[in-house]
Amino acid sequence: MSQEYSRRAFAKTAASAVALAAGPAILPASAAADRVNLGWIGTGTRGRYLIERAFAGNASKLKVTALCDTFNANLAKGKDIVQTKGANTPKTYTDYRDLLADKEVNAVFIATPEHLHHRMLLDAIAAGKNVYVEKPLAHTVEEAQEIMRAVAKSKSVIQVGTQNRSNSLYQMARTMISQGVIGDCHYVRAFWYRNALPSGAPAWRYPLDSALTAQNADWKKFLGPAADKPFDAHRYGQWRLYWDYSSGIATDLMVHQTDITAFVMGRGIPSSVVATGGVLRWTEDDDREVPDTWSVLLDYPDKFHVNYSCYLGNAKNGYGEQYLGNEGTIEVLNRSTLNYYPEVYTPGMNEAMQKRKELTLTIPGNDNLAVEAHIRNFLNSVQGTEKPIAPPQAGYEAAIPGFLSVMSYKQKRVALWDAKTDSYKMS
Repeated sequence: MSQEYSRRAFAKTAASAVALAAGPAILPASAAADRVNLGWIGTGTRGRYLIERAFAGNASKLKVTALCDTFNANLAKGKDIVQTKGANTPKTYTDYRDLLADKEVNAVFIATPEHLHHRMLLDAIAAGKNVYVEKPLAHTVEEAQEIMRAVAKSKSVIQVGTQNRSNSLYQMARTMISQGVIGDCHYVRAFWYRNALPSGAPAWRYPLDSALTAQNADWKKFLGPAADKPFDAHRYGQWRLYWDYSSGIATDLMVHQTDITAFVMGRGIPSSVVATGGVLRWTEDDDREVPDTWSVLLDYPDKFHVNYSCYLGNAKNGYGEQYLGNEGTIEVLNRSTLNYYPEVYTPGMNEAMQKRKELTLTIPGNDNLAVEAHIRNFLNSVQGTEKPIAPPQAGYEAAIPGFLSVMSYKQKRVALWDAKTDSYKMS
């Protein structure tokens, strides 16, 4: 199969990828009764982005009827988007439990800091809501396992926000690899490089809204299960930098890449994880806790290995995954370009393999299209016409490597996962 893969086959697969990526910008109009009434828990930067993408790709399938945020400026910004894009005025809440009690809401989006996902998801399930929850599924292994026990008893439709699964180029890579285009694949190199310059500020040290004060934000609700501390605008607005609320690179970035590797290659949870790194840049006068440098080696059952690296001080190599097969390489870069490179062999190699050529496909803006498709898949699943492409089990399998890598880093030991007992130990 791999020896016969041709430009014609690539063109056919690529055409399907482009068609899938483009999709209908606006779906055909439908009756209001067919729309899913949505509530948004978290209208910060990510929450508002999801609202924008929901309207951009799926306006006729939804109505945003309620919003919730603990910071009134975020709530006002989210309300403005809904009024502009949806032509209706949503109800607003500062306590997510009040939104969950709203009978008009059919489904909720949870786009809050990581440490709040666990309790909010459990409460949403208990309230009988369908849920789109941003990654990671939870903040610890134990929280994730509690969620999975609740999911097993629930009838709610749940989609995890690992939108790469809805990216047409990753779906194309999955098809090509399943057809044997790169031969056997035992090794994947995944990476994510960023640089905060020219701002000069550390990664995730976002500019703070001047309105973010103890008077305008409910600090206690933001803390949730985290340790009690005095109000701190930096912790509130830059929560990815602190262990109490986030695992940083491990669960904000790497989780996407462990997930899509599992999706493309048909893998589950690695059996061994070892991580190293640290806070190596912007070390003066800064109380950041999570690393800006992160290297992880993940060994999976059945002779499969992933080498992951991330550095937030240099953007040269960007973002991507390289699937290194015995007969070729497929790489997806920055969620918008797929490259195929046949492996170079000796002059006596099979004639058909000698004729293989490098191939490339770029779809501008493909990440936005993937998010829109991911939301569309969730809405269709709520309406019973599809199934979630990123169900809780997938979210669980994507998050566990991140949790294990943090434990390995903190303890300077190897984290071992036992798939039979669904448990870990440190070696």
